Amino acid sequence: MAYTTINKSTDYFNTKLYTGNGGNQTITGVGFQPDWCWLKSRASANHRAFDAVRGATKAIYPSLDSAQGTSSAELNAFNSDGFTLGSEANVNANGVNFASWNWKANGQGSSNTDGSINTTYTSANTTAGFSISTYSGTGSAATIGHGLGAVPQVMIVKNTYQAENWIVYHHDSNATPEDKYLHLNTTDALGDSAGMWNDTAPTSSVFSVGTSTSVNQAGGTFVAYCFAEKKGFSKFGQYEGNASTNGPFINTGFKPAFVMMKGIDSGGSDNWNLCDNKRVGYNAANWRLYPNATAGENTTSLVDLLSNGFKLRVSSTDVNADAKTYIYMAFAEEPLVGTNNIPATAR
Repeated sequence: MAYTTINKSTDYFNTKLYTGNGGNQTITGVGFQPDWCWLKSRASANHRAFDAVRGATKAIYPSLDSAQGTSSAELNAFNSDGFTLGSEANVNANGVNFASWNWKANGQGSSNTDGSINTTYTSANTTAGFSISTYSGTGSAATIGHGLGAVPQVMIVKNTYQAENWIVYHHDSNATPEDKYLHLNTTDALGDSAGMWNDTAPTSSVFSVGTSTSVNQAGGTFVAYCFAEKKGFSKFGQYEGNASTNGPFINTGFKPAFVMMKGIDSGGSDNWNLCDNKRVGYNAANWRLYPNATAGENTTSLVDLLSNGFKLRVSSTDVNADAKTYIYMAFAEEPLVGTNNIPATAR
């Protein structure tokens, strides 16, 4: 069984749904002060992401390659139990339903000097295995401290200075994942470039960047979200599809609250797919949103969220084509069994 010291996963990750009011409103019920908020209209609109390290009012867009934007009409404050919104329709349109996915790091943080580039700020939550770092690029191969004290399995980097694709590292994408990358904002298959991670695996203190302007533009500014796997709370792996509504079962060791998947095979053109435990709320009607697209919810049943993992219930090529490889990120609603010895139950 998967024992964990994180008995209450919602202290570190939580999905919060809300309805826009077209004016100003404070969203409560997250359960902690979020340090990374990812917002999406459940209808058609671009994704928005905000973090406490770059500061409230500063948006980046997971579905776009755009540079950072600044507006007090979007998310303008992080609060002890949520966040405050302005009147911008993309985050608070009147009567529109929204989803927010929220992670806890450690506030704004401070500079990390472990790498050859000192970060402007690094906010690290070593218990939950999540950190946010901002840094300025040099254009030369470099290392950057992530503050996790453990090797990150997933890293997501965005150039906030100019239009560049989001760059994703996933440890289970390949036998040598340091040579590979994905784009969060596109359907592209797994790419190969030394310019991204300098063909160098991350360590317990630093990750490496090459010379690509997407991760290390001279004079550019960047944000990096890094994740280290924590037993019973987070899992970052891969699975092989079978093109059946009786799809593969993926054992995460916990009841998932959030699952994001992507097909990575060469020649593929697959959306990222994201489901959570709050929208609809019963198996197998776990509706999906697409992090790389503006589209609203796809209401086709996607997965069963079970006490110890998830099971595919659709034969869509995006998530379950025959013999195709997919990577995933998953965060827990609760562990299968925690140190309190209370077992999870399925939905």
